[in-house]
Amino acid sequence: MYKIQTLNKIASCGLNVFDRDNYEVASDMNNPDAYLVRSADMHEMKISDTVKAVARAGAGTNNIPIPELTEKGIVVFNTPGANANAVKELVILALLISSRPVVKANNWVKTLAGQGDQIPDLAEKGKSQFVGPELKGKTLGVIGLGAIGAMVANLAIQFGMEVIGYDPFLSVSAAWRLDHNVKHAETLDAVYAKSDYITVHVPQTNDTKGMINASAIKTMKDGVRIINLARGGLVNNADIIAALDSGKVQALVTDFAAEELINHEKVICLPHLGASTPEAEDNCAIMAANELKDFIEKGNINNSVNFPKTYNDNPIPVGGTRLCISHKNIPDTISKFTTILGEAKLNIESFINQAKGDVAYNIIDVNGVVTDDIIAKLAACDTVTKVRPIFG
Repeated sequence: MYKIQTLNKIASCGLNVFDRDNYEVASDMNNPDAYLVRSADMHEMKISDTVKAVARAGAGTNNIPIPELTEKGIVVFNTPGANANAVKELVILALLISSRPVVKANNWVKTLAGQGDQIPDLAEKGKSQFVGPELKGKTLGVIGLGAIGAMVANLAIQFGMEVIGYDPFLSVSAAWRLDHNVKHAETLDAVYAKSDYITVHVPQTNDTKGMINASAIKTMKDGVRIINLARGGLVNNADIIAALDSGKVQALVTDFAAEELINHEKVICLPHLGASTPEAEDNCAIMAANELKDFIEKGNINNSVNFPKTYNDNPIPVGGTRLCISHKNIPDTISKFTTILGEAKLNIESFINQAKGDVAYNIIDVNGVVTDDIIAKLAACDTVTKVRPIFG
């Protein structure tokens, strides 16, 4: 019986992926095999030694202590693309409301309450204060052309916008998703200099934190409108407020409310609504659950942020063992595994090794039962972080 602990409320369609004959799923349990999480902060949690994986029902993983888990050989999954459509739609809304001040207009119309038959004329007379530009013909800069950024770029083309995209890590498959009219910039400065609107779709890292700052803003067009529905830390709030006050930046729409932002007349703050649709929550829950299930039952890794993609589609040998071994990516490690298994008279039927930076992961199928003694010898190798057998 495998044990899955949920750290947040997870959509039932995701939990239903786990058949109850083989899985126990609960929000409170001892010694789980895996955690299923959305936004719960895990940084101060005591992680049980029994935990083999963490699946985040969403794309961002800032709430998960990835370096600590990697050192323990714990695989961290996320669900890239599962909420992309929800975020894409909110970005388009953000583009529109950054141009057309409909929020202010709606609030103003409410002040006309009580004036009866005069309201239509008063509304007509007052509408001139809420004029805003159209998107058609304007230039949108998209920073980050992953699942969300590509969808935003393509839809903006349909709005008649010129689109410039920047992504130094653009993959071939991602490039194929882009409309051929999307221009690819070589530098961020090229995006900043040409864009009337800028939307950011990158993770928050040491390199990207505070990337929208005074220096970056200085290179932007006057009156630029900025959309940040990715991560709050990507924008330096003090610098953006100064730019809003000076008129250099015309508007900011952000999904990350902060004390210094919420009452600024040129800022629209949303309460982290990016993936807040029932469809996105369902998609993320199902995807995260399937990732955990495939890993727990077969050892396969897909969409991990800290371990390489590793697949063995073959069935586990009947009467045999599949060994899932994570270790530091150091030479001569694999030879230690083969030596230990050879001395135990176990024949290796399949051996898959994949590396990602400083870590590596192996799926090894052998033709016999691997005993606790052999597992202990494998785990004792100085570069190994976790050994897990799956019996056929």
